[in-house]
Amino acid sequence: MNFHGKDIKIFAANGSKDVAEGISSCLGLKMGCSEVGQFSDGEISVSLKESVRGHDCFIVQSTCAPVNDNLMELLIMIDAMKRASAARITAVMPYFGYARQDRKAKPRDPISAKLVADLLTTAGADRVLTMDLHAPQIQGFFNIPVDNLVGAPLLASYFKKKIGDQNEDYVVVSPDLGSVTRARNFATRIDCPLAIVDKRRQRANVSEVMNIIGNVEGKKVIIVDDMIDTAGTLCNGAAAIIEKGGATEVYACATHGVLSGPAIERISASPIKELVLLDTIALPAEKKLEKITQLSVAPVFAEAIERIYEDKPVSPMFI
Repeated sequence: MNFHGKDIKIFAANGSKDVAEGISSCLGLKMGCSEVGQFSDGEISVSLKESVRGHDCFIVQSTCAPVNDNLMELLIMIDAMKRASAARITAVMPYFGYARQDRKAKPRDPISAKLVADLLTTAGADRVLTMDLHAPQIQGFFNIPVDNLVGAPLLASYFKKKIGDQNEDYVVVSPDLGSVTRARNFATRIDCPLAIVDKRRQRANVSEVMNIIGNVEGKKVIIVDDMIDTAGTLCNGAAAIIEKGGATEVYACATHGVLSGPAIERISASPIKELVLLDTIALPAEKKLEKITQLSVAPVFAEAIERIYEDKPVSPMFI
């Protein structure tokens, strides 16, 4: 049985307008007309300027900084569509905020990722479409379908063109032990060997690089991660790869460029030649550096949306 609406409509809140416009362009659709702002006291104001009755609606919104404003915009827009009789509502979240709070690390900790999952479901979302969840098990926090797309093929395709037939000159590096699986899959995609940065964290937000597992001497290195926040781990790892490992050049890539706090200063001063990010999080003008390259995720999300609408499997996109 087919549960989707009679037509696709793409809407955007304020967090991911560029991605939403890219998705609409890829699908050959006009953007849904809506207005998302604030009242004078800071409360979120949402107004849908066209009918959504009986339509299959996709709301594109990353819950990045300002996290709470973007999350509330998404929730209120979902509620508005539910009350306007949309046939099905999909929350398209290129970046899923609060994903790092996915378990109780110490007594009395919240599990904020579960709370956000409950809020989205209660607001009226029928499905969530996201990319590279920080913890894949967050899919289990929902009682609605969650499609977790992967950014590695986009990043790997970019570096494959850059490397050409010089695979033997490059090594893929995992910045820590927790990212080994991701880095190994990436290395397989571009047919390069793997190395690991072994570090010891002495206290929160302070890490000491201890050793490089694998041979990077005289090689060009690609550091692979899912998210770059303050860039401490990334920049310390890049420095160690040059100083201790003897690598000649360091490149880096990640799906989500959070780039908070001193991240831009650290990246600018680091030996990293190029940092490749996906545009799951919009990069403001003050954070744009010559060494930062952004790739569009719109074609991937557009394909996923088309598959969801046509009741086709999304899983072939994960291969």
